[in-house]
Amino acid sequence: HSVQQPGGRGTSSGGDRSMVPVLARAAVAIGVAAVFAETHPDPDRAPSDGPNMLPLRAMPEFIASLQAFDAVAKARPLAATACG
Repeated sequence: HSVQQPGGRGTSSGGDRSMVPVLARAAVAIGVAAVFAETHPDPDRAPSDGPNMLPLRAMPEFIASLQAFDAVAKARPLAATACG
């Protein structure tokens, strides 16, 4: 729901699924241990939250990219003092 746009479609919520990979990668890169992402075989025909969903066929590549970012984050963790 981090990409959701409440009321973005007038009578229902909109969203920008293109931002899902960007936000998920950013989260994993800073050390987040889990990601929740909605998916559907045909998001544009989903009964709800379709604009926020990734197509099911995109999930293998999405998960692989997050695993790669996770490996980098774990290999070079941020020091506690690096953030402030």
